[in-house]
Amino acid sequence: MINKNARKRLPSWLRQKDPLQKGMLATRNMLKNLELNTVCQNARCPNIGECYSKKTATFMILGQYCTRNCRFCSVTHHKPEAVDLKEAARVAEAVAKLKLKHAVITSVTRDDLEDGGAEQFVRVINAIRERTPSVSVEVLTPDFNNNQAALDKIIKAKPEIFNHNVETVPALYQKVRPQADYQQSLTVLNTVAERDSEIIIKSGMMLGLGESEEELTAVWKDLLAAGVEILTMGQYLQPTNKNIEVAEYIRPEQFEEFKEKALKLGFKSVSSGPHVRSSYLAEETYENLNS
Repeated sequence: MINKNARKRLPSWLRQKDPLQKGMLATRNMLKNLELNTVCQNARCPNIGECYSKKTATFMILGQYCTRNCRFCSVTHHKPEAVDLKEAARVAEAVAKLKLKHAVITSVTRDDLEDGGAEQFVRVINAIRERTPSVSVEVLTPDFNNNQAALDKIIKAKPEIFNHNVETVPALYQKVRPQADYQQSLTVLNTVAERDSEIIIKSGMMLGLGESEEELTAVWKDLLAAGVEILTMGQYLQPTNKNIEVAEYIRPEQFEEFKEKALKLGFKSVSSGPHVRSSYLAEETYENLNS
């Protein structure tokens, strides 16, 4: 019997090699002991084995429950937990233990909080810098409902990189992320870019949702106009049967073509490939941009 809910079989170029279990388990256990969430686990990232084996992770603050219910994401939509004021110190401890040079901090969306959780981002940034001053910090934030006071808190904390993903083309927003707004995301990116030129602006997209190349090009131009310097593009993979299905698997050579076209348009750095995610090889990207 055919299972209509079964996910499409992955093409050969998307099948990952087994990770180095020793390094992966050590990282996972350390994070578990510190009671920290990572987007690697909660969003079922396909690169978790590789990243954990290399002793790196993307920390997901403000709990594990999201107030939004985007159709591409596997993070649980549920009433969120109370803000943990001790979380920042534990993230800083993990950064020190992992000996990270570049720390990436993201969060669930917290529409229940007045500032969307911006103050917690600030606490984490400050805690990391107090514990390990040499570490560069990258934040991957929600849109904060374009709350200017919340954005000002992030800008004042001066992360080296501010990342907010547009995720897909405008025509697919209602289908993929109905509680978000494309123009609002562009405004968020542009606000940070205009208010502090020293902060590097970054955004990312998932491909394979049914977008056209013309639509992609239009988004690239919008992002450049908003002040984005770093672009990431990766293959969307359906995390569970409850999430939106993959429309197309983009071949590696097509990702490479997109990278070249986006670079020609004016981005300073483009990471484009089937396994690329917003924070994948983020340290290397930052170092290359500053070399």
